[in-house]
Amino acid sequence: MHKLLLAAAALPALAALPSAASAQSLADRAPALRDAALEGDTLAWDLVEGLTTEIGQRQAGTDAEARARDWAVRRLTALGFANVHIEPFDMPVWVRGEERAEIVSPFPQQLVLTALGNSGATPPAGITAEVVAFNSVAELEAAPDAAVRGRIVFVDHHMMPTQDGSGYGQFGAPRRQGPTIASRKGAVAIVVRSIGTDHHRNPHTGVQTFGPGVRPIPAAALTVPDAEQLQRILARGLPVRMHLILTPRDTGTHQSGNVIADVPGTDPGAGMIVIGGHLDSWDLGTGAIDDGAGVAITAAAAHRIMQAGRPRRTIRIVWFGAEEPGGLGGAALYARHHPQDNVVLVGESDFGANRVWRVDPGLAPANAALADRIAALEAPLGIVRGREPADAGTDLGPWVRGGVAAVDLNQDGTRYFDYHHTPDDTLDKIDLAQLRQNVAAWTALLAAAADAPEPIAGLPPRAGP
Repeated sequence: MHKLLLAAAALPALAALPSAASAQSLADRAPALRDAALEGDTLAWDLVEGLTTEIGQRQAGTDAEARARDWAVRRLTALGFANVHIEPFDMPVWVRGEERAEIVSPFPQQLVLTALGNSGATPPAGITAEVVAFNSVAELEAAPDAAVRGRIVFVDHHMMPTQDGSGYGQFGAPRRQGPTIASRKGAVAIVVRSIGTDHHRNPHTGVQTFGPGVRPIPAAALTVPDAEQLQRILARGLPVRMHLILTPRDTGTHQSGNVIADVPGTDPGAGMIVIGGHLDSWDLGTGAIDDGAGVAITAAAAHRIMQAGRPRRTIRIVWFGAEEPGGLGGAALYARHHPQDNVVLVGESDFGANRVWRVDPGLAPANAALADRIAALEAPLGIVRGREPADAGTDLGPWVRGGVAAVDLNQDGTRYFDYHHTPDDTLDKIDLAQLRQNVAAWTALLAAAADAPEPIAGLPPRAGP
């Protein structure tokens, strides 16, 4: 009740008394700005609802992603952001085709699956082969080539939900490395258990890239229930034959791009803060949690700062293109703007729309006081301070590896991999109260960092891809 009264009191004061508010710095007003976002932000919902309703799925390099960029420019311009523009880049584009699978013997039945990014294709009529199963990528790698050659490989695993999503790195190996290993050993195709924590009959797609010189083979993800069904069939000890049709294709080089918008600062020498998420999505759902929510959250927070007054540091919003095929938009931004842009801090929202539960201030020791102020501002939102090094995600990670400071606002990922890369990634999965908590967390961070009086120091460069 106290927080509600505080927010209600803060809103009219900011609106009716701009001259009095301007006497205080944005950093001083950070608690009131945070609480106002928590109690009443509507912009983030309007943005993600508009993006998913008016554009829908936005696969990188396609006409749908191009429509999303144009939509983004119109919306960000109408909101009053400065320097709104698109920075295009070229990319190879892969699209899916027909996707069907069935057990031919010993127990004929249909299976539900989807092609993994960059999958090779079967002939139009498909292929039929015996299935050979492995419990892990390591088991597949250790198998003699003769056990794999001419067969359809099935790799199983069991990804469990975690709050920080840490299982994705470990259990993503069947999707990321499995197709290359299977092809090198002579497999005619590979199917993996979806990299997901749900038991819905929805497959999880995702990118994989065949290694240099490796022949692309058909590669797909089974739904979790279908993978478990196949596991039970194999446990009967009889030879299992599968018929598989996958007809994806490469369509050549097309254009993607990053959408950029600024909240201009008053002190160019103080450096720039870059935040954002990715505009593209996989084609199965409408990309609400991955990552319509992220672009909406960061833009809504930056808009609140812009409406409250001009910060010391410019805040740059980037809605990245082509993150899903491998962070192409992030790489393009870094190549174009580093080192000439004086970027001093980065942060990305790309883990859904559930509440932020932990803040990791990845700042230099010289900025310990700023890290403390950020953590203190986040604490009333139920956000604990972590001690992990901030990585700023796929798209802004290059800046961190180049020595730029970052702050990670970590969302609760316990249920994220129920919907990630599936047809179920839709607007109804977003809870408005949790979305507002995200905007409040980002508003607090931006108010503290963009208006911090001290310099924001760099860090030693890190190794990484």
